[in-house]
Amino acid sequence: MTHKELLYFEDAIGHEDSIIAICKESIKKLKDENLVSFLEKEVTNHEKTRDKLMNYLEEVNND
Repeated sequence: MTHKELLYFEDAIGHEDSIIAICKESIKKLKDENLVSFLEKEVTNHEKTRDKLMNYLEEVNND
């Protein structure tokens, strides 16, 4: 993996972390249970995406 590709992965992981943080902060402020439920699902989806990216980096690092 090139240095530039590594930077892309780092950016993508950072974006996922930002989205997760924004969703979690919004959940605390919302009263509409439908929106809360939607954002909770989004948190789960973005955590999975972040974990996949991180796992791929670990696999590449171990090769």
